[in-house]
Amino acid sequence: MNKDIDAVTDIIDNLRRVFHAINEYSKTAERSTGLTGPQLWAVKILAKSAPIRVSGLASEMYLSPATVVGILDRLEAKGLVTRNRSKEDRRAVDLKLTKKGEEVVANSPEVAQAMLLKELNELSDEQFSCVGEGMKLMAKVLGAEQLIPQPLHS
Repeated sequence: MNKDIDAVTDIIDNLRRVFHAINEYSKTAERSTGLTGPQLWAVKILAKSAPIRVSGLASEMYLSPATVVGILDRLEAKGLVTRNRSKEDRRAVDLKLTKKGEEVVANSPEVAQAMLLKELNELSDEQFSCVGEGMKLMAKVLGAEQLIPQPLHS
C-alpha cells in the first residue's frame, strides 16, 4: 500500500529542515569562532563545569571519551583548553578553559546540540518517547542502525 504523497513529502521536508538547521548552526559557529559545533559545545560545557574530566565532558556531550579526546586535542592546539593532572588523583586529568577559551565562549552563538538537549528535556514523556521511537525508525529506514554515531561536525 502506497503512503499519501503529501505525508511522505512532509517527512522528507522535515528531515531536510533538521539537517539544514544543524548545518546552519555549525556554519554560524565556525564563522564567528573558528570552531566546529562540537568544539564550541565542548568549550561551553567547560565554561560552566570546569574543572571537569574527559569522562565527565564525554558524558555531558553524549559522546565517547575517545571522540572527546580528539575534540580536546584540536581545542588545546588552538590554545583554548588546558589539561592538568589532578592533585587528588595523579591518574586523572582536569580540563579547564584558558583566558582565550573564556573569550571565545563569551562571544559565541548558541550551539545546536545545547538547544536540542534543552528542548528535549522540556518535552512531555509521551512526546519524548515519540521522538525517540521516530528517530530509531528513521535510522532503520535508512539502514543506519549499525553505524557508530559521530559528532555532527568535529
